[in-house]
Amino acid sequence: MHPIYFIRASRSKRLSKPAIKVSIATTAVKRALTVGVFGLGATVCAQAATVPVNQPSDNPTASLQLISLNADEIAAEDNGDDLSSIADMLDAADDYDDSIDSVPDETALIDDTNDIDTNIPPEVAKVSLNAISPETLKTFVAVVDLVRREYVDAVNDEELFNNAMSGMLTKLDSHAEFLDAEAYENLRAFTEGDVGDIGIKVDYQQEVGYWVITEVVDDSPADKKGIAVGDYLHQVGEFKLDEDKESNDIEQLLTGIAGTQVDIVTSKAGRRKHTTTLQRNHSHPQIIETELVDGIAMIKLPAFQNNSREKLLEGLINLDSPVTGILLDMRDNPGGVLTSAINVASLFMEDADVVQVQARQDGSRVLSTKGDAILKRLPMVVLQNRYSASAAEVLASSLQAQKRATIVGEVSYGKGSVQSVVPLNDEQAVKLTVANYMTAAGGKIDGIGVKPDVTLSGNESTWEQQALDLLKARVLETGIRFVRKPASEVNVAEGNITK
Repeated sequence: MHPIYFIRASRSKRLSKPAIKVSIATTAVKRALTVGVFGLGATVCAQAATVPVNQPSDNPTASLQLISLNADEIAAEDNGDDLSSIADMLDAADDYDDSIDSVPDETALIDDTNDIDTNIPPEVAKVSLNAISPETLKTFVAVVDLVRREYVDAVNDEELFNNAMSGMLTKLDSHAEFLDAEAYENLRAFTEGDVGDIGIKVDYQQEVGYWVITEVVDDSPADKKGIAVGDYLHQVGEFKLDEDKESNDIEQLLTGIAGTQVDIVTSKAGRRKHTTTLQRNHSHPQIIETELVDGIAMIKLPAFQNNSREKLLEGLINLDSPVTGILLDMRDNPGGVLTSAINVASLFMEDADVVQVQARQDGSRVLSTKGDAILKRLPMVVLQNRYSASAAEVLASSLQAQKRATIVGEVSYGKGSVQSVVPLNDEQAVKLTVANYMTAAGGKIDGIGVKPDVTLSGNESTWEQQALDLLKARVLETGIRFVRKPASEVNVAEGNITK
């Protein structure tokens, strides 16, 4: 199987209008996924385990060498330091707790793939492991031993090592993560429709001048880490909070792909600030809402999951009325599965380049639409805001470049990296940044975003109507009705489109 490529996801705001309205809930199917390797595969795609593919199902950890800490199992090289002292330190540490083994358990990694590239990069290959490892390993073991003996509370060794792995990855960038069993399961559920938060609600209280936590969901990630009602919330990730933020801003910062993590800075009233790392494991399903307003189908696409294309078409069918144009609302949509964005783009454009992916191993590749563009005749406007990111920016930039849609709103977030989820075993995985993406023409998105064709300002609640007014001047004279065909046939439109 190929890797699953994620670009952050978040819960969307919902707008209510007196119109024909269809809500398509994406049910979370928590089934195992076989996912791929660190680099990009032959195609960028995401597949559930039950979906057949043309390549054999391979495990991503083939040929990975586990380093033993026993000196007699490491070949001497370049007269490097003897590692026997490391094994001695581990033995000494185990006088206090025998749960640390001197040799890692290789059965944790399943060897059934040939896809992963285990070649050592040239800049690393010239450095002897023995020349750089002993002091680092001594320090690491000494710190573990110190925590086990002296920390105010007893700490489980599994927790210590999980934290060490998590810290190693999060220091690479804010999107790399070590996923424990709960986070991995939530992340797998996201591909079918789940997003998550940390289980708190906040409100800005003018009298104290801070954002204050007003609700903590029982047994949520925040509750488990001791976050309490009345605590002050000062920062979410890299964003410092002030009175200029809105409640929706905070909600979007706290919400993301189920299973991912976020750092928050909190304090008790009058106490020191402290940072807590929380996983967004308070999950809930996403909903694609479709409304018909004056013949225009307004589709709210809150995130990109495996089934987004199918749910979008299902919403159009359930309208059971002619459609003269499409308003695609991607406000607050920070992405999701990259392949889903390609599949949605393929509904609107034929033989069109969508995005350029630049990976370390495979160089640059351009991903294009595929199949019949069922909705290509319908005039289209895309609505975005500053929280539209990643996969949403991929779709918006490609529609804009092909002059297929008018982009309205404000400049999008500007996130241009792709993450791959790599399973280590049935319960743990690593989410690693494996590539950057650009517009199909090679334009940069990261840190820049997608500039709209028409900039909207003022209260965002008025943007929807402004976008509809812009689209009304371009709609078809005769609408297209979408109908449900037998399972053996492809869903097509009646009226002006024949197949």
